[in-house]
Amino acid sequence: MSGVLLALPDTAARTGGEGPRADGGRAAPPHIRSRPAADPYLLAAALFAAYTTLSVLRYRRMETRSWDLGIFEQVVRAYAHLQAPVADLKGPGANVLGDHFSPVTALLAPAYRLFPTPVTLLVAQAALFALAAIPVTRAAARLLGRGPGLAIGAAFGLSWGIQRAVDFDFHEICFAVPLIAFGLEAVVRGRWRAALLYALPLTLVKEDLGLTTAALAVVVAVRARRTSPGAVRRAMLVAAFGTVATLITLTVVIPAFNSGVGYDYWSKMGGGGGPLAAWDVKVRTLLWTLVPTTGLLALRSPLLLVALPTLGWRFLSFDDHYWSTDWHYSAVLMPVLALALADAVATARTSPRPWLRSYARALPACAAAAALALTPSLPLAALTEHDTYRKSPQVAAVEGLLARIPDGATVEADIGPIARLTSRCRVFWVGAARPVLPRYIAIDNSDGWAGDPVQYATTLHPGAVYTVTGVAGGYVLLELGPHP
Repeated sequence: MSGVLLALPDTAARTGGEGPRADGGRAAPPHIRSRPAADPYLLAAALFAAYTTLSVLRYRRMETRSWDLGIFEQVVRAYAHLQAPVADLKGPGANVLGDHFSPVTALLAPAYRLFPTPVTLLVAQAALFALAAIPVTRAAARLLGRGPGLAIGAAFGLSWGIQRAVDFDFHEICFAVPLIAFGLEAVVRGRWRAALLYALPLTLVKEDLGLTTAALAVVVAVRARRTSPGAVRRAMLVAAFGTVATLITLTVVIPAFNSGVGYDYWSKMGGGGGPLAAWDVKVRTLLWTLVPTTGLLALRSPLLLVALPTLGWRFLSFDDHYWSTDWHYSAVLMPVLALALADAVATARTSPRPWLRSYARALPACAAAAALALTPSLPLAALTEHDTYRKSPQVAAVEGLLARIPDGATVEADIGPIARLTSRCRVFWVGAARPVLPRYIAIDNSDGWAGDPVQYATTLHPGAVYTVTGVAGGYVLLELGPHP
């Protein structure tokens, strides 16, 4: 056994859901029982405010980084109106469940119906990421005491993986982060049934996360094997379910929603030199994952097994976007690392090796200090800059230009205008197949990539006549048909 369980004799080990306490655990040591109940919630509130401010102000400045925010708004907007989750940005009439299996986003539909704007998605994502800080801080405090627990919670909330995800518009993995955090908190407390129940919904967040469900269930089985045979059996069933759910989703469900052409992302797996391709980038990402967040001590905890499926598919792919520390791909690893650190520290505190005990005692504060030291080079540093809170005259002019497009119009757009239009128009991607002739084309041509906008529109739609109706801040708006 590893983790906290190693540090205790069998008679004092955590006993699981069938144990002597209602919460499945034993009485905590005195220094742990004294932990304050408010700390996790105050930290989560502060993180929510920071995340929301960062992402909403970036949207206000029209600094959208990809088309994902527009895609997810189209999906949630469809759910809010009780329609199939069509994302025209992926192709006219494309059902997004044929691209990624993420029905969990339907949970945002009621809020979006009340507040039909992409800002709703950004605020919801900020709330979900901040929510995960509660179980992380609470579990760490239960294991280590108030100060170290709060330090680990802060290290999680300021971690580079979470900051990068907050800065990347919106993505469905924001639902996975709190589910994993609550699931691992339940593992730490010996609440096996609760841990498995938190793991199961991951299969509805994204197609690959069924393997994370399986990994979390394996961790439950490892932890419960000496104390609760029933929990082990249930964990093995959940592990099998998660694995089978992933296989069925990839081979049956997703192809059924995209006309049976298969799972598009198989083409990004393997090839390109195999797992050893760009090994230097992958090793650097692995070091960033383990060193500043856990000082490598998390390698002593079985909780780290939950990170393996995500790291595995990323490093097996030949798409270099998956290898690096950019974007949102590392967010689901952060609660795993934080709680694996707490678990490993609790074990190492009773080690017969003095150097390991000293190292473990210092690590929670070091992890928090490392997160703080790295933050000036990470997205949250923007909150200290004056321009973050300022909307430029160019942005105001572009908003006025896009406001000329009437509600319900069909529009082709590139990244710049997308998130300003998907809440009220039918928006297509300028590079997609074009069975629909849009009434408007709106592009950010500030760097001149499209050349002559009229000629570019003619290239997109031979035989159609588009006329420039306005230019502002480098953005160009074209309308179908002669313009008086």
